[in-house]
Amino acid sequence: MLQTTTHSAVAVSAAPTVPPSEKTGRTARARRRSNPAVRRERRAGLAMAAPAALLLILFLIIPVLLAFGLSFSNARLISPNPPRLVGIDNFLRAFSDPVFLRSTLNTFVFAAVVVPVQAGLGLLLAVLVNQKIRGVTAFRVIFFIPVVTSIVVVSILWKFMYQPDGLINSFIDSITFGAWQGTAWLNDPNTALGAIIVLSIWQAVGFHMLIWLSGLQTIPEELYEAARMDGASSWQQFANVTWPGLRSTMVFVLVTITIAALGLFVQIDVMTQGGPVNSTSTLVYQAVRKGYREQEIGYGAAISLIFFVLVLIVSVVQRYLTRDKED
Repeated sequence: MLQTTTHSAVAVSAAPTVPPSEKTGRTARARRRSNPAVRRERRAGLAMAAPAALLLILFLIIPVLLAFGLSFSNARLISPNPPRLVGIDNFLRAFSDPVFLRSTLNTFVFAAVVVPVQAGLGLLLAVLVNQKIRGVTAFRVIFFIPVVTSIVVVSILWKFMYQPDGLINSFIDSITFGAWQGTAWLNDPNTALGAIIVLSIWQAVGFHMLIWLSGLQTIPEELYEAARMDGASSWQQFANVTWPGLRSTMVFVLVTITIAALGLFVQIDVMTQGGPVNSTSTLVYQAVRKGYREQEIGYGAAISLIFFVLVLIVSVVQRYLTRDKED
């Protein structure tokens, strides 16, 4: 009898013990699952999220998967022959295609110029319109008007302005008193990409001005007062108070400008169609031209996949360069 009691005590002591708090948590979770109101809320949440999830699947996930599959085939938009797998032939063709290589170069040249200039000019305008002076709201509206104007409309207007007898050449002729007649900006391979860069910076700088402005207005005024009491100049206030307070804003602005610059398409499609001599062709425009206009869906999908990888690499490098030093 004593031996049986001893074995029972050992078995009880060897059994795992559950803390009271964990028991209480499990009980609470079980009650929530069995609560009809909680189940109704969960079903309502799933029902409200379902349309967005469906659209995400239809217009993002499925196209990405299709593009990945088509990039390894010779599929054409309209063809009596069924598509067949060609392996990595499309990718090898891309890296031996001079038009693709020129489009890649143009894309990165455009981004390398637009990203710093547009970010810097936007910050300058934000600092100016952040001043407490009369009529500053009107300047904010004026700078933001190109952003809310359709980029197609803006591109058409600037195309007329860039014509040999357009507004820009007329202005140059007036201020130089006929010494310089200007040029056909969009018909010259040496100036076409630069002309589109100027248009793109002008059109989008107002948006990034507002982003910088929102960041400026989150910096406490007490920091500037303390800096002025210490005798800091305007530049020292900017370098030691303003710029550190804009770090998160800077990362957002750089990321958005970079993505928009690498995805350049509308201005090219409306103004130059990639010419002259492919001097303004970009990766996105080349993918669309090959995939839809020349009906080479497989090759266009391969270019899109290469573009995705390049943008991913640029984003990772940019995130590394703008990371917090404590990370």
